[in-house]
Amino acid sequence: MKNLLVTGYRAHELNIYDQKHKGISYIQKAMVRKLVPLIEDGLEWIITPGQYGVDLWACEVVISLKRQYPHLRCSIITAFVNQEEKWKEDKKEYYNQILRDVDYYAAVSNQPYSGSWQFTARDDLLLRKTEGILLLYDEDSGEGSPKYMKEKALKRQQQEGYVYMNICSEDIQSIADEETYEMD
Repeated sequence: MKNLLVTGYRAHELNIYDQKHKGISYIQKAMVRKLVPLIEDGLEWIITPGQYGVDLWACEVVISLKRQYPHLRCSIITAFVNQEEKWKEDKKEYYNQILRDVDYYAAVSNQPYSGSWQFTARDDLLLRKTEGILLLYDEDSGEGSPKYMKEKALKRQQQEGYVYMNICSEDIQSIADEETYEMD
C-alpha cells in the first residue's frame, strides 16, 4: 500500500475543544501504532480531508514521523477552499501551521462552501486516490460523521479489496491504561 486515507471524528464529536486535551496524545499514539508497520512496509502518503480533529492530529503524527521516515509524505485535500474560514482564531492558527508542514494541499472544489455535494466529491476522490483507510470510529460510542466514510470504505472493500483499518475507543483506552500503569 502506497497511499492511505486517515480520518475520523471531528474534535467536537469527541468533546475535545482545545489542543491541550490529553486525549489527543492517546489518539495520536494509537495512530502511530497502526501507521509505523505500514510505513515500514512501503507506505508513502498519508492523505486527510483536513477537518479539525482526527484529520489534523494525523497530520501532526505524520509530520513528526517524517524525521524517522523521510520518504513519508502528508497531504490535505479539502472539499472546498477556505474550509477554516469560520473557525475560531486559535483553530485557524493551528490549521495554518499544519498547512505549512504538509507536502501537498488542494481543494476538490475551488469555490467556497456551496453544498454537501462538495463533501461527496471529496470523499469519492480520497477513496479513489488511496488503497486503504485508517478510520478513527467507534459505533458503540455513538454515531458521528465518520459513519458515512466507513460505509463507503466497506463498500469499496467488498468491490475492490480496499483495505479498511479502524481505531476504536478500546485501542485508545489501552494506551491510556498503559501510561497510567507505567506511572504507578
